[in-house]
Amino acid sequence: MSSNSFAYNEQSGGGEATELGQEATSTISPSGAFGLFSSDLKKNEDLKQMLESTKDSAKLDAMKRIVGMIAKGKNASELFPAVVKNVASKNIEIKKLVYVYLVRYAEEQQDLALLSISTFQRALKDPNQLIRASALRVLSSIRVPIIVPIMMLAIKEASADLSPYVRKNAAHAIQKLYSLDPEQKEMLIEVIEKLLKDKSTLVAGSVVMAFEEVCPDRIDLIHKNYRKLCNLLVDVEEWGQVVIIHMLTRYARTQFVSPWKEDDGLEDNEKNFYESDDEQKEKTDQRKKPYTMDPDHRLLIRNTKPLLQSRNAAVVMAVAQLYWHISPKSEVGIISKSLVRLLRSNREVQYIVLQNIATMSIQRKGMFEPYLKSFYVRSTDPTMIKTLKLEILTNLANEANISTLLREFQTYVKSQDKQFAAATIQTIGRCATNISEVTDTCLNGLVCLLSNRDEIVVAESVVVIKKLLQMQPAQHGEIIKHMAKLLDSITVPVARASILWLIGENCERVPKIAPDVLRKMAKSFTSEDDLVKLQILNLGAKLYLTNSRQTKLLTQYILNLGKYDQNYDIRDRTRFIRQLIVPNEKSGALSKYAKKIFLAQKPAPLLESPFKVDRDHFQLGTLSHTLNTKATGYLELSNWPEVAPDPSVRNVEVIELAKEWTPAGKAKKENPAKKFYSESEEEEDSSDSSSDSESESGSASGEQDEGDSSDDSSEESSSEHGSDSESASEVGDKRTAKRNSKSKGKSDSEDGEKENEKSKTSDSSSADSSSEEESSSDSESESESESESESRKVTKEKEKKKTKQDRNPLTKDVSLLDLDDFNPVSTPVALPTPALSPSLIADLEGLNLSTSSSVISVNTPVFVPVKTHVLLHRMSGRGLAAHYFFPRQPCIFGDKMVSVQITLNNTTDRKIENIHIGGKKLPMGMQMHVFNPIESLEPEGSITVSMGIDFCDSTQTASFQLCTKDDCFNVNIQPPVGELLLPVAMSEKDFKKEQGMLTGMNETSTVIIAAPQNFTPSVILQKVVNVANVGVVPSGQDNIHRFAAKTVHSGSLMLVTVELKEGSTAQLIINTERTVIGSVLLRELKPVLSQG
Repeated sequence: MSSNSFAYNEQSGGGEATELGQEATSTISPSGAFGLFSSDLKKNEDLKQMLESTKDSAKLDAMKRIVGMIAKGKNASELFPAVVKNVASKNIEIKKLVYVYLVRYAEEQQDLALLSISTFQRALKDPNQLIRASALRVLSSIRVPIIVPIMMLAIKEASADLSPYVRKNAAHAIQKLYSLDPEQKEMLIEVIEKLLKDKSTLVAGSVVMAFEEVCPDRIDLIHKNYRKLCNLLVDVEEWGQVVIIHMLTRYARTQFVSPWKEDDGLEDNEKNFYESDDEQKEKTDQRKKPYTMDPDHRLLIRNTKPLLQSRNAAVVMAVAQLYWHISPKSEVGIISKSLVRLLRSNREVQYIVLQNIATMSIQRKGMFEPYLKSFYVRSTDPTMIKTLKLEILTNLANEANISTLLREFQTYVKSQDKQFAAATIQTIGRCATNISEVTDTCLNGLVCLLSNRDEIVVAESVVVIKKLLQMQPAQHGEIIKHMAKLLDSITVPVARASILWLIGENCERVPKIAPDVLRKMAKSFTSEDDLVKLQILNLGAKLYLTNSRQTKLLTQYILNLGKYDQNYDIRDRTRFIRQLIVPNEKSGALSKYAKKIFLAQKPAPLLESPFKVDRDHFQLGTLSHTLNTKATGYLELSNWPEVAPDPSVRNVEVIELAKEWTPAGKAKKENPAKKFYSESEEEEDSSDSSSDSESESGSASGEQDEGDSSDDSSEESSSEHGSDSESASEVGDKRTAKRNSKSKGKSDSEDGEKENEKSKTSDSSSADSSSEEESSSDSESESESESESESRKVTKEKEKKKTKQDRNPLTKDVSLLDLDDFNPVSTPVALPTPALSPSLIADLEGLNLSTSSSVISVNTPVFVPVKTHVLLHRMSGRGLAAHYFFPRQPCIFGDKMVSVQITLNNTTDRKIENIHIGGKKLPMGMQMHVFNPIESLEPEGSITVSMGIDFCDSTQTASFQLCTKDDCFNVNIQPPVGELLLPVAMSEKDFKKEQGMLTGMNETSTVIIAAPQNFTPSVILQKVVNVANVGVVPSGQDNIHRFAAKTVHSGSLMLVTVELKEGSTAQLIINTERTVIGSVLLRELKPVLSQG
């Protein structure tokens, strides 16, 4: 009956799966010896049938049982084909368990896993974050080089995911991909750099781990994120805290100066030994300067202190090693209490903690002296713990506590653990050498132990006494005689060898005993251990040289025995000694000095802690320190730098803020209505962290072609290159004229409204994307919306010129400020020279490129972008908002300065008073002219002021404080490379002549690929002048477009050539003496000219 029902169930394919499994095992398991194996087989068959069932409940039950098998360590790999079929299941619970299984076995069953790779790729787009993360984990677990590009793409997409859990898994996948294909390092570093900016505590630990695995030497990636990591540390998960603390310890050792003043003083004293009195006096004065800790150094120490209370022993240990390696010596003491607390943990934790305490207690005894009793040995401690506690007690021993410790040691010697008892005797010997007051007491105690019943204790005592007697041999002849008597009873080879060595060294002090000892040893020579035989040979040689009358024949007998010994070391030693002490005609010159060689004064042995010699150079808390050998992947701590690197590289808060708020700032520029602004605020306030990740993922997720991502990476690299290659990082002195801009604001807003009315419907979406691009510090090109609207702007050119010329006579000294009212012109027609005051005309005429070339002169800009940048967002500025843009006109404050116009808006309902520039951090050479203080700015009022900044031909950030009566705000201005130029007018002949002189290293070029419609003259002109403030050079060839400019600061020529080739390619060539600016400009122009 049961077999029939089983057949029915099998045919129908339905029924309860569990009943099916039970029935199968009960009915079909055959009797006999193989029943056990077949029932196991049927269990797996049962699971396979449940996985093929149509019911989700059966599949879920099967998956739970399979995952349970994996958890218990059982092999479930044969179920892989049945499990992988369910990877596309619609049930989320089943799918999650399938992914858990696949992560475990994907590496073993690579071929089958590859069959489902399309499913994993689809799962990367799943709405459920757990599924997306699991799919990425499975994908990265398939260790096949052929799918590296797919993994790379998946990691890039996951790093921009809205879910921090998915981004965390992307960081984990980075390490797996790097181990599979190290050639992907550069691309992975870009992803790591992006993830390091993540504000989620869930991601921080994982991305730092990826950083440590892939590029631990790229400290520059940490600069901008250092303070954020310090502040997030308390909220990161425990595993992440350990990783981050170890990384920040290495970082601190490279970026801050040593806080250990005492050591520095000692080093200086040693250096001053050979110097004159004057030099010594100067250095002494320098040393008197008090050490001031870097605020970032203090931030790290302060933010890690609470973690000493962590429940996780690894976190406490990590903080302890950080304090040990980077904090002032006066502050290290706080870690001792936390480390002693960890001694209540299990024995594995105790072992690691005690190892680190042993290393610390060598250098700073005072830290652990109050906790001396915590290191007393318990009877339940394992031997490894006992030995470490002994080591620490020895390090902490001093005159005050030695009597207590010796009483403790007396108890330890009686321990049943013989290895521990032997270690205790060694400890007593070390205490005797370290503290001279108790040397005799310890020696007498050790001599008493010689009568102990336990052979191991006696042997260890002999070895230690031998070392102690070496230090003061003349005083202890009686002890040597006593030890000679022990030779009959002691059998441990090391102890016997030690006694023989002592008698040999002191044979002249015991002339009657030594020959008799040699006689006894000659009898038992053949049965002795090799170590003892060597010492018998040495004793015979020494007695032959000092007392040959009594021992000559005895020594020769021993030498004859050694000559035929089985051990070649003993045979060699015998021949060597015979030739040295028994002179004959073959003996060399050394035989004359035999006595000096054998009976030379031996240096006393130094009884030191093994932790002092070996482990001190390893970082505490690392595997290398525990194993006492350099482990794979160990990163050594660098020495403190003599001079601290520039701390300003860690100043990032304001820059991040400006980037975050740029879209809103742009929106306000284009449409100043309050309603739009408040809506955008509500959206950004409600989704703070998600908007960050969305803006980061912007072009990569929105547009799927690879061009955008390459553009982004080229922009990032250009800004990095600029900031690394130039020597400074802030702005210069500024002084500006102010002007009440209510009338100007009205005309500007009217113009903006007219343009917006025409292009509101068609260009609203693209305007948002362009504003995001404009927010970056790299000078990216204008978006399509602006290029479309430029054709409309041309028609208004005449009206605007009239408006400006009418306004010009009213402005006297600051008439140049109105030049920015020229509307952008997309045609190559040069603008007519405006009517200027005589002083400004003289200034402009003086801006020639060189005295030798009169044909090259500064020209008016071909195009002035309307692009503005957020200087201070109103939320950050407590109601004060500031935007800046570059009007592309010669600066009235100096011919080497770039003109910058700043628009200040009061968005509050109260008056803002005394707006001025506060503190400035100016590197060498940079200058700034600030605007005059603004007494007050009415509610909803706006004012535009001008500044001049000499950037020294670099794209370094200019940092300063924008202050009001009550507050000061840190702000930054970073110029796009194209704004560091002034357009020049020159003929084609002059262009070719100058270009011929700027070849070789002064020339950079690249090939551009784009659609033919993007290579029309008007499109090329519009794109080039949008990025850079260059002038157009007339060209006699249709396929060559030339542009010329000069750098504002140095006046170096910048020659740009776009030469169209056959098909859809073109060559972009830049010639300039300023190769750094040239290469940055090339990288910015290339993606702009390539895109449609």
